[in-house]
Amino acid sequence: MKYSDDIIKLKGIGEKTAKLFRRIGICTTGDLLSYYPRDYQTFSAPVKIAEAAKGDVAAMKLFIPSDFKWKKVHNLTVGSGVGSDGTDKIFLTFFNTPYLKSKLTAGSSYLFRGRVKNENGKYHMDQPKLFTWDEYEEKMGQLQPCYSLTAGLPNGTVVRAVKQAVEGYNEEEYLPEDIVKEYGLMCPGEAIRQIHFPKDWNTLVEARRRLVFDEFFLFLFSIRRMKEYNENLATEYPMIETAWTGRFQEALPYRLTRAQEQVWKEIESDLVSGKCMNRLIQGDVGSGKTILAFLALLLAVSNGYQGALMAPTEILASQHFEQLCQMSERYGLPFRPVLLTGSAGMAAKKKIYRQIEEGEVNVIIGTHALIQEKVIYQNLALVITDEQHRFGVRQRESLGEKGGCAHVLVMSATPIPRTLAIILYGDMHLSVINELPANRLPIKNCVVGTSYRKKAYEFITREVQKGNQAYVICPMVEEGEEGTDDLENVTDYGQKLRSELPEDIHVEILHGKMKSADKKRIMEAFAAGDIHVLVSTTVIEVGINVPAATVMMVENAERFGLAQLHQLRGRIGRGNRQSYCIFINGSGKDTSMERLKILNQSNDGFYIAEEDLKLRGPGDLFGIRQSGAMAFRIADIYQDSDILKRVSITVDSLLEKDRELKDENHAMLKRYLNENAGNFIDFRTI
Repeated sequence: MKYSDDIIKLKGIGEKTAKLFRRIGICTTGDLLSYYPRDYQTFSAPVKIAEAAKGDVAAMKLFIPSDFKWKKVHNLTVGSGVGSDGTDKIFLTFFNTPYLKSKLTAGSSYLFRGRVKNENGKYHMDQPKLFTWDEYEEKMGQLQPCYSLTAGLPNGTVVRAVKQAVEGYNEEEYLPEDIVKEYGLMCPGEAIRQIHFPKDWNTLVEARRRLVFDEFFLFLFSIRRMKEYNENLATEYPMIETAWTGRFQEALPYRLTRAQEQVWKEIESDLVSGKCMNRLIQGDVGSGKTILAFLALLLAVSNGYQGALMAPTEILASQHFEQLCQMSERYGLPFRPVLLTGSAGMAAKKKIYRQIEEGEVNVIIGTHALIQEKVIYQNLALVITDEQHRFGVRQRESLGEKGGCAHVLVMSATPIPRTLAIILYGDMHLSVINELPANRLPIKNCVVGTSYRKKAYEFITREVQKGNQAYVICPMVEEGEEGTDDLENVTDYGQKLRSELPEDIHVEILHGKMKSADKKRIMEAFAAGDIHVLVSTTVIEVGINVPAATVMMVENAERFGLAQLHQLRGRIGRGNRQSYCIFINGSGKDTSMERLKILNQSNDGFYIAEEDLKLRGPGDLFGIRQSGAMAFRIADIYQDSDILKRVSITVDSLLEKDRELKDENHAMLKRYLNENAGNFIDFRTI
């Protein structure tokens, strides 16, 4: 079976199942092989209730002495009962599982598996899974892969498909022998097999290390070559300083911070240098990156050129467009902006295409629609991408090429430690905005256990009654994926919250699997204040600015990296009202609580990122979700920072010795790079 074969060629996959695979980005056998498990389950032998550690997942054989009680709470079916192991008892609760009414009968015993909680001396297990002894015995002692799924696609279907693909997979070693020996790397074919079906934990760690190495090596190799090309590239769009940018700053009702002033000097110096600007601005959410982007656009248009600003979501693009229009009108700026997004109708797009090509508009704001073939710019001199980690390198290049060597300015709110940023963005000059405007109130934070939920709901109610809004973040979209019994999901949580909060509080859900039009509608309604509480996945991490949102509550906060939690927290505190962030530690473990408390100590994203770097341990390889920064398929810049630093040195050394890869020991590497050109720098976004 070939790497490029359509997924439908695998046994047991028809058109209907293939469609579900395509929904999660799996179209070929190669896509399937690189669709790595997001976690692994270990099915340990059943234990007694008292032996189950607080907060851990455990299996236990329980006798049901009496029938479960079932009740309807709004649209939620709740079943509650008691199980006993002969010595102790445990309270069991099920949500939205009416089919269990006939299955759970008094006087019978069952094998339950779920997360055990000990609250006030009483044991609880919510939403446990039921198994027959044969089913459970078959899984015991193995590391079972758990994949990210979509509705209608069970984990077992993915496992069976991957087993077929792995059987026919073989890949030659492309790395030079000295590098393989230096790092003690597993061969690539074996790494793929073991990442999906590891024989034990140590083998899994080694397989992952090889795949992480490959991602970093190929990425950095490409970045270094791009740097050589871009370093001294003369611009086709020379600029001079104009009075417009100074007058604009003087007219603003506030002064730029010292950090903003310094970064603007760096941008302005680049634009008038005669060389192509290639600069990254790093700064926390709310640090004032957008006004610097507008100043750069103002310098470009006042020199007679066009500028483009690309945002990752339509709502963020719309907000930028509205803000620029308001400023243009208020301060008499020479902007002639247009908004171009994928949802615009064909007639509207044709008109915009003509306006861009003929130079009627000089600032084009939009999403990926800006890099479509039909978009022809008259004289695009400046390209700005917002929240750059949401775009692949190739997408950023595509927009830059539209201008034929245009100046490139990239903005990111992802707090990456400077040591890593220099490596990851080696092809760019780096600017950091390390202070917030003086009028921003610091967010008040608390890290609590699940027993605090009732108080949190009461607090959210009071905030909404004051005219404010709230986010609730869950790590999962829907219940059902194996290995996620302990995780809150948006679908069920939304229903539960509607039953807990007063009826006049409008609760809605939002997640990445929804249609674009539905996501846009809900985000706009929340921004307009029509929705009071938004239950969402991390899809809100970028792309929505709601000054009235004063509360963020993050469920299963222990499952996220600290840097990502900080970035999520940046969605609140955007107005002049006091804001609050509540991090719920769903694991109940003291180690998780201590780690999360770092968020109590500081609202400085760079400090938190550095602490995140120090705290990741071997046990966190698969437990903490991707940071959101530089969305590699398996590598994590925090968890794998040591590998990243070593690989950076290795790549530099290799290029210094044999820049053109002419040495016969590098023949396989050269062939591999030529055959896969462009595939390893355009990683998936999350």
